[in-house]
Amino acid sequence: MLSLDDRIALLKADLLADPPSFVMTRELPFAIFRYDPLHPEESEWTVRRKIQLLATQIENECHQGVATISLAALFWRSIQESEDVSGLIALERDHSFSVAERQVNQYLSDADFRPLCELLREEESTLPPNTRALFLIHATVFAPGAYRISSLFEQLHRGFRTPTVLFYPGTWSHSLNYMNLRSDDQALGSYRVKIYGRDS
Repeated sequence: MLSLDDRIALLKADLLADPPSFVMTRELPFAIFRYDPLHPEESEWTVRRKIQLLATQIENECHQGVATISLAALFWRSIQESEDVSGLIALERDHSFSVAERQVNQYLSDADFRPLCELLREEESTLPPNTRALFLIHATVFAPGAYRISSLFEQLHRGFRTPTVLFYPGTWSHSLNYMNLRSDDQALGSYRVKIYGRDS
């Protein structure tokens, strides 16, 4: 397994290509950068610092902007614009955490509310047209099961044009394992994009 710095170096090289080398098709301009927040050398704060440094390096070398969007901010925005946080707190208090989490999943996934993919499209539409790349960070917010992150790119494909890197907290066990929460007998996620941080 490559070190965190080795993976970042590979991502940087691909981002410096024009267009970025990880873009396999126009409909799927995405990549996933896996890191393990439980690994002593890949803590959330360490990775955030390295992401910020990487964005600065790409901007300086390409003279194009790199945008960063917090998925945690969109998570709370979805809840607020679908209902409100106080209503969710009341739901958990009166029922259970799992009931409240299922409700959040509906907010993030269902077109009748404010789904995550819709909020991301809105954010992308405000980016300058020459934006080099978009970094999606703070994906730990969905743990343990508020949103099936493997579905994100499926929902976004077609109509999303900015080369985008999802910084994915998890491990690798035949496939990506979000926050190392999936047991061996659970279904694997489906990803059709380049992944930095595979076993091979």
